[in-house]
Amino acid sequence: MSEPSPAVAAAIEGELRLLDPVVRASAELLAALLHPEFREIGTSGRLWNRETIIAALTADDAPRPGPLTASRMQGEELCSDVVHLTFDTESKGLRSHRSSLWRLTAAGWRLYFHQATPFADDPFAEV
Repeated sequence: MSEPSPAVAAAIEGELRLLDPVVRASAELLAALLHPEFREIGTSGRLWNRETIIAALTADDAPRPGPLTASRMQGEELCSDVVHLTFDTESKGLRSHRSSLWRLTAAGWRLYFHQATPFADDPFAEV
C-alpha cells in the first residue's frame, strides 16, 4: 500500500487527535480542529454543529465513552483542499462506520463534516 498524500496524512492525524479523550474534553483543542461550519450526523441520528458538539463533549456531566479504537482508516484527496476519510470505530462494544470530510483553511486542516452509523455485523469486512 502506498503512503498517503500529505493532505490525507494531515486529515488522518486530525481525526486521530479527535478520538483522543483529552482532546474530546477540551473546548480549545476541539475548536482548533473543527471547521467554523462543522456539521455532524451522530450515531443516534442527531444533528450537531460546532457549538453544540463542543458544548456536549466538554460538559461536566458529558458521558465518557472511553477510548475509541479506529480501524480500516483510509482517505482520498478529492481536490486540493478537501479530503474524505472512512474508518470504523469501537468503544465498549459499540461499533460505527464513520465518514469525514476535511477542508483546508488558512488555519490548517479542519473537520468540516462527520457522520457515524452504528453496525453490529459487517458483511463488507473484507472491502
